[in-house]
Amino acid sequence: MPGDAGTGGAASARARRLSSRRIYSGKVLSLDVDEIEEPGGVHATREVVRHAGSVAVLALQDDGRIVLVRQYRYPPDAALWELPAGRLDPGESPEEAAQRELQEEIGYRARELRQVAFFYTTPGFCDESMHVFRATGLVEGRADPDDDERIEVQAFPLAELDAMIGRGEIREAKTLVAILLELRAQRER
Repeated sequence: MPGDAGTGGAASARARRLSSRRIYSGKVLSLDVDEIEEPGGVHATREVVRHAGSVAVLALQDDGRIVLVRQYRYPPDAALWELPAGRLDPGESPEEAAQRELQEEIGYRARELRQVAFFYTTPGFCDESMHVFRATGLVEGRADPDDDERIEVQAFPLAELDAMIGRGEIREAKTLVAILLELRAQRER
């Protein structure tokens, strides 16, 4: 999974970093400007957002409904329906982060977590990787969102989520990926 280059050949060769400057370092991300030599001898300057990685959780209730959160996101200036999700803390496994995010955002823990996807969120300029889990056997607790989070929690039948995608009401990538994978899995059962 992580780091898998895929097909081999020139596409699987690695770039050589000639120099790197850290332009910004913040709580969520850092920005580097790297001078590199790519496979095939191409010299380039790349601006790269560095990110610790993240998790997202498709939380499936016993009745088959999927729990989403809606919260305001400043960059698109919109309230978006999303999976419970967040970044990996230092030293934390993806599974531990998934359980933490479930607890913080929707007040549940999962008896079973199964990874259903791993992907790079925006590989053209960012190294963030995301682990997506399917959580079942949810045990209710108490939500404890971060101080800067205002979260609405709602459970939806899968058919309604499919319709929401069709109407353009779900516009966030990790949520689209997870719901579409769940729809495919349901069809294959």
